[in-house]
Parts: sequence; C-alpha cells; structure tokens
Amino acid sequence: MTNNKKLLGKRIKQIRKNAGYTQEKLSELIGIETGSLSGIESGRCFPSLVTLEKIAKVLNVELKTFFEFETSVTIKEMKEIIRSNLNKIEDSQIPYIYNYFDGYKE
Repeated sequence: MTNNKKLLGKRIKQIRKNAGYTQEKLSELIGIETGSLSGIESGRCFPSLVTLEKIAKVLNVELKTFFEFETSVTIKEMKEIIRSNLNKIEDSQIPYIYNYFDGYKE
C-alpha cells in the first residue's frame, strides 16, 4: 500500500505543478495545512476522499485523474514478483486466482 500512497502523491504533485500552484496556495484553497499537503504529495499519508475532491475541484480535474499513473515496474519484473509470491498465497485465495487465470486459457 505504501507504493500506492507514493504514486498517488507524486501524481497530485505533478498535476498541481502543471496547474501552476504552489503547495502553499493549493493548501490555502482547499483548507488544509501546507504540511498536510506535503505529507500527501510525499506519500507519507493518504488524503481523505473529501480532500481529494477539493483538490480535484481546484485543479479542475476529474477525481479519477489522480489514479492514472504509470508503473515503473517492467513486465519481466511483474512476472518475477508474481512467481516469487505464489507460495505465499493462502489456500483460501487460490480458487479466486485460478478462476481469474482460467478465463484466459485458449
């Protein structure tokens, strides 16, 4: 989950900068402390839904825009992570994973 916080924070920061706002100005407009916005952008904490909605409104973007980020992990790395975690999957999760992949068989 930490990676998601960092990705979200990075995306918010990117959009804020593209819109020409400083952290101080955006914080003022949405009614939070600059330190709180800094924590969000650095990935130290998740913003509440209310805060995300306020940020989206001020930056004039749809809420979903904050979650449209690319991962820097390659396909090869993704496959390796999946392989290395297979033995860690709880037995109760196996049927769900099996059904997911079963839908892709030829």
